[in-house]
Amino acid sequence: MDLFSPIDLGDLHLANRVVMAPLTRVRSGAAGVPGPLVAEHYAQRASVGMIVTEGVYPGADARGYFGQPGIVDDAQEAGWRGVADAVHAAGGTIVMQLMHAGRVAHPDLTGTGRTIAPSAVAIDGDVHTQHGRRRHVVPHALTEAELAEVRDEHVAAARRAVRAGLDGVELHAANGYLLHQFLSPASNVRTDAFGGSPEARARFVIEVARAVAAEVGPGRVGMRISPAHGIQDVLETDPAETRATYLALLDGLRPLGLAYLSVVHEDPAGPLVQELRTHVDGGLVVNSGFGRQTDRAEAAALVERAHADAVAVGRAVIANPDLVDRWRRDAPENAPRPEHFYTDGAEGYTDYPRLGA
Repeated sequence: MDLFSPIDLGDLHLANRVVMAPLTRVRSGAAGVPGPLVAEHYAQRASVGMIVTEGVYPGADARGYFGQPGIVDDAQEAGWRGVADAVHAAGGTIVMQLMHAGRVAHPDLTGTGRTIAPSAVAIDGDVHTQHGRRRHVVPHALTEAELAEVRDEHVAAARRAVRAGLDGVELHAANGYLLHQFLSPASNVRTDAFGGSPEARARFVIEVARAVAAEVGPGRVGMRISPAHGIQDVLETDPAETRATYLALLDGLRPLGLAYLSVVHEDPAGPLVQELRTHVDGGLVVNSGFGRQTDRAEAAALVERAHADAVAVGRAVIANPDLVDRWRRDAPENAPRPEHFYTDGAEGYTDYPRLGA
């Protein structure tokens, strides 16, 4: 197999093994409604095997960034229908990443007067809001009854996503957001059935995945994890504890028959990721994280050496809407312009040139 061969991940058909990684771009305004510009951005990149959208908030407490899109009301659903239609018209496959920010959020962003988390443990640092920088607040520790509400928000969001025409959903259990917060002993200090051991910390993530898979079908559902990534104070510094936690998670997910697992790790071909792979029946998508830009050589080697079924690519896809064509032809690439990653408008978003432009 090679990077440009097709593959099916559950019910998802990928024309090649290049996956557009979920990338925060904050172009959906105060109402969180993706508009024509967002649809154009994703449609431009429809030649990748699969697009994973930026993180989309599934409930009011879940909103982590101003300008982040949501999937909680009819207007947002209609906006995503426009995105899905544009991507499909261009021949692409697109899944929505459901991202609950948990304690990464701030009351200025959520509008609910609080942030929520597994435990009342704050992030040590600041957050950007529409009113400027604010200190992270001590979050409200979710009760067991509230956990069921958060689970059901994910289910309702997945239902809306599929109804809007997206091909599936990816549950974001990585990079320090809510589901990841449950997995780490640094952010989850609960003493009930959802904390205190690897199996208990994995329980809520498994429950969310089970409920979403039951709603939209497991072949439409993926999950992203980032073991030992150490971001946003979700620290996993004990290798044995981290291994045990993620094995418990994957053993709980395995009977569900999810479409794929996406893993962010600095060494995707290394022992931890490859051991985790033996506990996954679906496809494996890998990404080496934020430390470096994934290039053609690395992506091709990961697939050709059977370390992964597909590779998630971030900055290179931002800068090159025709990245797959460029990589097939080994052509030069545009350089990304990070100063426009989190701004508004078309600059640095839909104005990167294609080959021959």
